[in-house]
Amino acid sequence: MTSHPVITCDADVAEGAAWLAQREPAFAAALARTGPLPLRLRPAGFAGLVDIIVGQQVSVASATAILARLMAAGYDQPHNVIAAGEDGLRAAGLSRPKARYVLALAKRDFDFDALHSLPDTEAITALTEMPGIGPWTAQVYVMFCLGRRDIFPAGDLALQESARMLFDLPARPAPKDLDAMATAWSPWRSVAARLLFAYYRVLKQKEGLS
Repeated sequence: MTSHPVITCDADVAEGAAWLAQREPAFAAALARTGPLPLRLRPAGFAGLVDIIVGQQVSVASATAILARLMAAGYDQPHNVIAAGEDGLRAAGLSRPKARYVLALAKRDFDFDALHSLPDTEAITALTEMPGIGPWTAQVYVMFCLGRRDIFPAGDLALQESARMLFDLPARPAPKDLDAMATAWSPWRSVAARLLFAYYRVLKQKEGLS
């Protein structure tokens, strides 16, 4: 059992949301529009990381379709990925770089279980040592697959744009600036991220964007 603070259920998310709303009036206003925040936890391990890689820089609809094809082909298992090779992964819809990353991950035999005992920063560092796993991917894995409650992927464009609109900023904040803002939301930065993601979806629907 990990000693690191984790989110395991909807009640944990609700606790974090209430804390944020009390601390920051803008979050209270955002929550009034979003309603209860989703849990958004994903399974840990190889399949969970592949899910996140698939979702990099593509629409939710595209990622969902590609992931469904990968799962149907059994590519949530490393041995099947290795057998399929890069061509098999590309036939399922992955771009050439993503196919290479997923294949390299399958061959790596990475110890995902060991991440549970590592502090947040060390878990992120261990993930980013693998090809194709940048800070955003590692942070999202630690936040949603390990359930850590104080992670904030400030490099995410949706979070930046959501923060710009919610806090009426003159421009989209740079990652370092958003990361600095998010220090005030600790120890519930993972819930702050959930709230900003949810608020972004509300705003997109209002503006008729896809």
